[in-house]
Amino acid sequence: MLSSLSFRRITFCNHRFKFFPLLIVLSYLISMQTGCVSLATMVDENLVKPYKKAPYLGAIPNRPDNAMTGSQFIRYSKRLSKASREKAILTELRRGNIPDFLRNLEPVTFQIKRRGKVVRSGKIFVMPDYLAIGSNDDFIRIPMNPITAQKIADHYGFVLPTKKMVDRIYQSAEIKLKPSYLSPGPAMVSSRYYERHNYIINQTLGDRAFEGLIAGHKKDVVVTNKLEKKRRRVAIYGWHRPNGRPVQPLSTIHNDFYADYSHGVRLVAGTMLYNGREIPVVEVLQDRNKAWLLNDEGSLIHTRQRTWKVTTR
Repeated sequence: MLSSLSFRRITFCNHRFKFFPLLIVLSYLISMQTGCVSLATMVDENLVKPYKKAPYLGAIPNRPDNAMTGSQFIRYSKRLSKASREKAILTELRRGNIPDFLRNLEPVTFQIKRRGKVVRSGKIFVMPDYLAIGSNDDFIRIPMNPITAQKIADHYGFVLPTKKMVDRIYQSAEIKLKPSYLSPGPAMVSSRYYERHNYIINQTLGDRAFEGLIAGHKKDVVVTNKLEKKRRRVAIYGWHRPNGRPVQPLSTIHNDFYADYSHGVRLVAGTMLYNGREIPVVEVLQDRNKAWLLNDEGSLIHTRQRTWKVTTR
């Protein structure tokens, strides 16, 4: 997992491999105490500070110079079937075709108090807006089914949020947008509606698009224990009104190949601060005591959406 730069840093008198086994052992011992999961974390301390950069596990690739803009992608997607569009979304996001501002993660804090005293605290780090394809100058917030969303989260080293995270993200947002509705019907799943809804959001935001955490403009794809009883479904929640109440209660009504214009995928960094210590988010979500900090259902049975169908590599 070490970069070439990291290898050069641990080269001593050109006897790199003499010390490498020792470093592996040391990294394992340190990980048992600190929660570190990469040898790179003990070589370059900048790599364990993912909170304003891409996390060190599955870092987001740099955007290719020849990547499609948002306008180009949405025009291209209008010619595709829904299945082919999902494959195209997966391909573009895996290759890092996202606007740079999404890489600047925003902190969101959580607390549990007893008798007025903070007994648990945490801080997660989230994308400031929903996943989009394109550049800062030309991007499209792109809905996708939960299978595609989970594959992107896995590829980037991120996780999908819980319902409680979505609520707290909305409460913490510097910019809260009102939900924008389009006429219901078959066109809700079309690229034309994706484009139209994105245009409305951009018109509402104006020059505030890059001013921090934005919420209220999409329903979130979330993880929940309800998916244990309703498998092969997508769980959606949110689209908060100005009074803080969501338009969309937690729902698993649609199958896991469904996405419409109102859906958004906001990714959460794979590591967080828990009581001041950096640990994986999934460790918190699966611990029956810690999980209540991030999830109002308690511990999660599965912390990720099941990915039943292989689409593309």
